Amino acid sequence: MSFASLGLNAQLVQAINECGYTEPTPIQTQAIPLVLKGGDLLAGAQTGTGKTAGFGLPMLQRLSETKAKPLANGRPPVRALVLTPTRELAAQVEENLRAYAKHSDLTTLAMFGGVSINPQMKALGRKVDIVVATPGRLLDHVSQRSIDLSRVEMLVLDEADRMLDMGFIRDIRRIIAKMPVKRQNLLFSATFSNEIKQLAEDLLHEPEHIEVATRNATADTIAQRFYGVDKNKKRALLSYLIGHNNWQQVLVFTRTKHGANRLAMQLDKDGLPAMAIHGDKSQGARTRALSQFKEGKLRVLVATDIAARGIDISELPHVVNYELPHVAEDYVHRIGRTGRAGSQGEALSLVCFEEKPLLKAIEKLIKQSAQLEILPGYEPLPDSQQPPIEKPGANNRGRGGNGGRGNGGGRGQNPRNANNKAPRSNRPNQPQRHGRHDD
Repeated sequence: MSFASLGLNAQLVQAINECGYTEPTPIQTQAIPLVLKGGDLLAGAQTGTGKTAGFGLPMLQRLSETKAKPLANGRPPVRALVLTPTRELAAQVEENLRAYAKHSDLTTLAMFGGVSINPQMKALGRKVDIVVATPGRLLDHVSQRSIDLSRVEMLVLDEADRMLDMGFIRDIRRIIAKMPVKRQNLLFSATFSNEIKQLAEDLLHEPEHIEVATRNATADTIAQRFYGVDKNKKRALLSYLIGHNNWQQVLVFTRTKHGANRLAMQLDKDGLPAMAIHGDKSQGARTRALSQFKEGKLRVLVATDIAARGIDISELPHVVNYELPHVAEDYVHRIGRTGRAGSQGEALSLVCFEEKPLLKAIEKLIKQSAQLEILPGYEPLPDSQQPPIEKPGANNRGRGGNGGRGNGGGRGQNPRNANNKAPRSNRPNQPQRHGRHDD
């Protein structure tokens, strides 16, 4: 199977070859012909499966086949919109689309908060065919009338499950109301909750439905290992593993922003160059840290779940869960940063006694048993000597996550702390969350 055999034109095939793509991934094989037909699509795809090309390539081809009439004010219209949950993902998707479009006259623009809105407004004064945006910043532009969505022909919701999980449903509906009823809609999600099914029912018209992997399954290209460790020895064990194994590029996950800052400082003192990336960091600081990490100049990047969205590094060798996530599905998203596009990767999790219930939830989700390895010198205390486990619940909310103003142009705070969540089982029948929480 080749990209040309999927119906893509010569310009796109040339751009794909220059990007180093050799053959399409399963999601690309299935999605590209369906999107080219012009119908709506509901696609289940894990991170790292190549879904950006799955919707981006046929989008570019469809847009290149027709010419758009100018708006009433004489400006060229925005013809396609891609919504993403985070800044980093918006930047990554736009970068990919720009590379695919290099041999066409189609133009792209990334639009997210944490940076000045003025350059984006200036860019919108020129020809912009495709906008990749986070919901909060896009609504800022809508309110300032710097963007007109009335001629959008194609809408993509990328990582729709994460956007709903972050409380974006009201923003998404406000954005949809600004677009024409007749358009092509593509919804990509790693999971299919009841909320996603309802959104798909409201948004999509007689959609094709594809799913390229078992839901919540981890990629076969990722070797998973679990270490049982005393809570107070985690940082020492992490430093040992990185130094002893001579790892040069390691992405480490913590649950909170404060924890990410503290761990990065500690690792730096251990002689392991490290930086933290999370929602309280300025966009400039986040961009610099990510750039240095991608270029191999930074050995360790410590991230929260939200900020790590959009970290797409080919052949990233190691991901470490310094703390297990409160929501089991986030484990799949975390380790999906490695083992991407067919390359091999390794995911390690450091598990202390109080995280055992979280580990059981992960085992149940991925339908795999986790065998805890113990390294001499880092052993946890016997279970009989451990303090009682506090059940996660209301006390876990509202501390240390990514929320509030500045996370992408948002106004107001997300009622749920996205980086320090209580398990979904402890949140029955919650009302819809309406906070603005772009990251």
